[in-house]
Amino acid sequence: MSRFAYSLAISTLLTVVVGAGARADDYTVDPAHSAAVFRVSHLGLSWTYGRFKDVSGSFAVDPQNPSGTLFYLTAQVGSIDTDNAKRNEHLKSPDFFDAAQYPTVTFKSTSARPVEGGYEVAGDLTLHGVTKPLTIILKGGRSAEFPKGVQRTGYVTEFTIKRSDFGMDKMVGAVGDKITVELSFEGTKQ
Repeated sequence: MSRFAYSLAISTLLTVVVGAGARADDYTVDPAHSAAVFRVSHLGLSWTYGRFKDVSGSFAVDPQNPSGTLFYLTAQVGSIDTDNAKRNEHLKSPDFFDAAQYPTVTFKSTSARPVEGGYEVAGDLTLHGVTKPLTIILKGGRSAEFPKGVQRTGYVTEFTIKRSDFGMDKMVGAVGDKITVELSFEGTKQ
């Protein structure tokens, strides 16, 4: 092997090794330790609370290169639970979420930048077949090992959307237009 070929081989190997060390850490959302909870006004008198019991997704965190930090989260509309079976069925109907036609709510990030205590994440929220940009602040990012050998990290955020922006405009007034969402998720490192 010529000196040039040897140098090229070593340089390529170093690039691959260093590049591999700089890649993001990949996580799978742990549904048992994740929640999407919401609240909406009822007649302007009180709050009705609900949650999506089936939250999943994945994310990649790269502290050295924020552009390599990505989040993809999904909630199954059929898992909605407001602690009232009749209301749950109404929310799944075409009057609201239309779970048969739009079975998921998704958030897919398009960019992330570090902020104190976490990340400012811009992305696309798809709800009721409509996609709108959404920017959230994800707080967290601490790591823990549980159970032994399983590395975890997690984030929380709270944001407000208008359901009418997503074509969910039935009964606005009786049921508030603004929905406050609290999202908390934990991932296990792959």
